[in-house]
Order: sequence, then structure tokens, then C-alpha cells
Amino acid sequence: MINLAAFGYGLAALAFLLLTAIGLHQWRAWRHFTLFAIANLLTACWALASSLEALSLGNPASSSLFLETLRNVAWLGFLLHILETRRPEEEKRPAFLTFLIIGGLGLPMLLVTDMAIMMGSDTLPRLIPGLRHTLWLLTSLTGLVLVEQVYRGARPEGRWALKFLSLGLGALFAYDFYSYTHLVLFHSLDDEIWQARGFAVALIAPLLGLAASRQDTKSTNLALSRRLVFHGTTLIGAGAYLLVMAAAGYYLRTRGGDWGHVLQTVFLFAALMLLAVVLFSGTLRARLRVFLNKHFFSLHYDYREEWLKFTRLLSEGQPGERLCERAVEALAGLVESPGGAIWLKEADGDFRRVAYWNMSDLEGDALGDASLVDWLKSQQWVINLDEYRVNPQRYESLELPPWLHNHRDAWLVVPLLIHDEILGFVVLKHSLGNIVFNWEVSDLLKTASRQAAIHLAQMQVNNALVVARQFESFNRTTTFVIHDLKNLVAQLSLLLSNAAKHKHNPEFQEDMLTTVESSVTRMNKVLAQLRRASEQSGNQIVDLIKLLPEVIESKRAFKLKPELLAECNQAFVRADPSQLSRVIGHVLQNALEATLEQGHVTLKVACNVERVSLDITDDGAGMTDDFVRDRLFRPFDSTKGAGMGIGAYECREYVRSLGGQVQVDSAPGKGTRFSIQLPAANENTQTMGVAA
Repeated sequence: MINLAAFGYGLAALAFLLLTAIGLHQWRAWRHFTLFAIANLLTACWALASSLEALSLGNPASSSLFLETLRNVAWLGFLLHILETRRPEEEKRPAFLTFLIIGGLGLPMLLVTDMAIMMGSDTLPRLIPGLRHTLWLLTSLTGLVLVEQVYRGARPEGRWALKFLSLGLGALFAYDFYSYTHLVLFHSLDDEIWQARGFAVALIAPLLGLAASRQDTKSTNLALSRRLVFHGTTLIGAGAYLLVMAAAGYYLRTRGGDWGHVLQTVFLFAALMLLAVVLFSGTLRARLRVFLNKHFFSLHYDYREEWLKFTRLLSEGQPGERLCERAVEALAGLVESPGGAIWLKEADGDFRRVAYWNMSDLEGDALGDASLVDWLKSQQWVINLDEYRVNPQRYESLELPPWLHNHRDAWLVVPLLIHDEILGFVVLKHSLGNIVFNWEVSDLLKTASRQAAIHLAQMQVNNALVVARQFESFNRTTTFVIHDLKNLVAQLSLLLSNAAKHKHNPEFQEDMLTTVESSVTRMNKVLAQLRRASEQSGNQIVDLIKLLPEVIESKRAFKLKPELLAECNQAFVRADPSQLSRVIGHVLQNALEATLEQGHVTLKVACNVERVSLDITDDGAGMTDDFVRDRLFRPFDSTKGAGMGIGAYECREYVRSLGGQVQVDSAPGKGTRFSIQLPAANENTQTMGVAA
């Protein structure tokens, strides 16, 4: 049988906890709110202690009586504060009000002291039970008088705001007065009155909440935020669940015989574990939030809360740090989606995946003139992939790429637009909360995506500006180098002009040789840096099978010798032989430097009619995903002390200029695979000449 007293007091505790939470959100501007919140919290603590005592003892004990006295102190102090602040400062305090202050605070404080002595010591003097009961009765009577004074002393236009406050507190003290009257007359507490008291106090909480909502605050309406409704509903549901489980555990304890305590312990532990699983379930939380928004609010979203959360997520962290991933997470949060990925337009006009959030398995590129990109740019719609798969006629002329159409977790495609130009798009997973895609969801996503696109465009502009400034610095350095070369030329010219006069002088000859040797050494160092710019030549047909041995030979200074594996006899590509040799050599040198002498570095060539693939694989130190994504191809960012940090960047940009792609797969401690894929040369042009 359910312990009704415990259930009633537990319900009262939940009601006043919820009232306190609502007050913290809605009524903090009320000048009496602090005392109101303290009184509510103490009432909740008293009700909770009474519920626990009802379960264990079946009657009130010292802890609940002590908290009840503190509760009375708080409510009486709250009423006295209202009376005191209403009195004009220049007016003398009436004697009756002074008497009420002494009675309203003195009597409860005397009871608090008595209860503290009773719980802490058996030797100190304490009140006799009859006197203690009388003081409890007088305390409730003082409360009734104060309630009457607060209401009667208010102006007629102000009684509208105090009506429910007076009814609620008047009912609280009236029930206490009735209980204490029985205690004083019969020297015992009526069990039925005590058991029903929790339900009576729980019914008072809505009256106090309605009264507080009528006070002079920023909002006179009882308007609950969606977050508060969600957490309040969760709290009430969890509290009701715990009360039912506690009652069931108590039943097992009383009916289980010798195994009662064990059964109760195991049952309560299992109940708590089940509650934890439910509370930590993202799917259940999402569906509860959608249910509340759908049935308790006219619109699905609280736009203020959603926009603040969205903006905070986009702007947190360092500027540009993981912005693409955070943009996906922010858009996914609007529809309770657990993941997504983002594609951005790059310099060659194609759209490539640049980041993902819990959706690493969705990969693919979209060409700049693809149907998906053209449709998003012209229609500026959010594409519902579920609807497209069922009714493709609704999306006229739209043809999705296979990698997107066949991915069953993909749900929405959200365009990223700036001034009617498409910057990219985001693909989101299906919603955990089973959100129905409608006009409200579509409008919110389109608006939010434009905000995200502004942040992403600003990130791209900042990155381009940083690169431009670094190239400017590099060009300035080149100017200094040229100045050094001019000085060297001037020095050699002077030496040559003096040679006719002093060429037979042994000392001049020795100085001349030393100067020339020093100048040659310095010029070779300068020319090694500038040769790249001076060795420009036109693209031609290059046989990669013949070019790679020369690249390998150029790295003969390393003790580790790379291994060449060719799956085809010829691999023709169209490129500048010297520049292609340089970029492959850079990748090969990085692999050799990252690998121990006993390791392995392999160059593997594969080809078909359309593509030629070169994989440079090593089993060296490897790189993290974050390093590959954020730093490997960033110009002027090098982990080598003497490196300039433009080798990998130059390699990727040159391969892209040839119509190819560069992919990197690496893991710390497992090595790296650097894959260069180039278009195969047209067979009709191979007769024009082949460069080795």
C-alpha cells in the first residue's frame, strides 16, 4: 500500500521547488523576492524531510519540526517585510506593528532555540511540551493576523496583486492553527490531519505562484520559458517516479520477510539506474522537448533562446578555430540532429568537404556546375532528402550525386548563401526528436545558415589576408636577397676591373680566389632559393615511370633508399617536368625525414584510362587528424626549424592546377600515405613528345 503521507509531502516538496525555480527565472525584479524565495525553499525542505520521516517513522520527528519552525520564521519575516516597506519613512511605526514584529519573530526564534537544544543536548533546559505546543499555536495565529494586516492595509487597487498571496498564506497558517489546536487540547497530533497536510500545502503552491506573477515586476504575466517547462516537467516526472519507486520499495521491505531489506535495496538501486539511463538518453530528451513545444506553445521554437545559443556556439573559442565544425553543430542543434558535414567552395570552383561533426562516413565532392549546386543557388531552398527520395518531381531538374542520394542517414541539405552567391552547403542527419520538416523549420534553417555563412566567409577572407601578408613578407625577403646579389656583383666587378693591373701579383691572386670562392658559395645559396621562379617552362607529356627514378636519385644523401613499385609500364601526365619533380621530391623528402633508417618508404604508381595515381607511403612518425586538417597545407607553417612551410602548400596547389587531387591518410605511430592523383594524358597527344 502506498504511503499517502509520504506521497503528499513529497508532492508538496516538488511543488515548492518548482515555484522557487520559476521565481528565479521570472520574479527576481520583485523587491520582496529574496524573502519569498527563501521561504519557498525552506517549505520545500520541510516537506521533503516530512516525506522521508513518513516513510521511515510514520510520524513527524525533530528534523521536520525544526525545519517547520524555520519555515514559519521565513514566512512571518516575509509578511513583516511587506508591512514595513509599505510604511512611509517619516511615519512612526505603530505600536501594534511593533508587537507583531516581536511576536512574529520572537516566538519562532524561541522555538528554533528550543528545537536546537532538544536535538543537541540532554542537559540544557528546554521548554515543557505544553508550552512548546502553545507557542506553535501562537505562531500560526500571528501568521493569520499578519496576513489580514497585509491585505487590509493595501490600497484597493493593490489588493488585486495581494489577493492570492493572502489566500495562500492564510490557508497555510489556518491549517497549522487547526493542527496545533488539536495538539494543545488533546496533547497528541491527529494522524489523519498530519497525513493530509502535505496535500494541503501542495495545493497552496499554485496560489503563491499566481500571486507572485501579479507583482510589479518586468513581466506581470506568468510566462514560462521552454527551458523551464522542460526542466520542470523532467523534475516533476523524476520526482513522481522516485516517490512511486520508494513506495514500492517500502512495500517490498514490509512484505519480503527475511529478504525484505535486500529486496528493497536491490529494487531501489535498479530504479535509480533506470532513471539515470532515461535522463541521459539524448533521444528521449529531444522527443520530450519536441512534445512540449508542439502541445504547449503556439510556435515550435523560442527564437530568442535559439538565436542566443546559435550565436554563442558560432562565436566561442579563438577566431576561426574549428569554425566549420561549430557551424555544423550549431545548425544541427536547431533540429535536434546528432551530426552533419559541411562543404565549402574552393579556389578551383568545386565544393569539397572541409569538416564534419559525428558524420565522418559521408564523403564526396560537388563540381561547381553540378545540378545540386545550381539548384541550391537558384531556388535557395532547404532540401528534404526524405521527400526527394519519395517524390523527386517536387524538386524539378535536381539530380543529387550518388554519394548523397544513397546515404540513408542524410536528411537535410542547407545552403550557405551570401548575397545570392552560394558559399557552400551543410548536410544534416535525421533528427533525434522526430522533428517534422515544415515552413517554420525551413525558415529558421535558412536564416541561421546565412548567419553562419557570414562567419565562414569572414574566416576565409581572414585566412586569405594572412596568406597575402605572409607572401608580402616573403617577397620583401626576396628583395633583400636580390640586394645581396647586387652587392656580390658589384664586388666581383671591382675585382675584375683591378685584375688587369694586379693579375701578376701573388697576393692579389690569392685574395681574388678567396673572394670568388666566397661569392660563389653565397650566390649558390641565393640561387637555390630563387631557381624555382626562374625555371618556368610549359607543360608537356611526362612519363611518371621514367621521372620517378630521377627523383629518387636526387635523394641519395639519405641512408634509407625508397622502393619504387609500378603497376603499369607507362604513366603519362601533362605537367612541367621540373616543377612536378620538385613537388614529388618534397613529399618524398618529408617521408624520408619522418622514417627511421630501418623503416620503409614506398612509391607506388597505378594508372587507368582517366587517372594516374602516385602513393608515397612511409611507416614513420605519422601525423594527427587535426594537424593534417589545420596545419599541413597552411603556408608558412612549418614544424622544422629551418623549413619555410610552403612545400606541402605548393604541392597541393600545383596538383590542383593540373586538375588533380592530393589526399593524406596518417596516424601517429603508424605512418603516412600521401596520394597524388593526376589526370591521365590524352592518348592523341602522346606522339607530340615525351619528357622523362
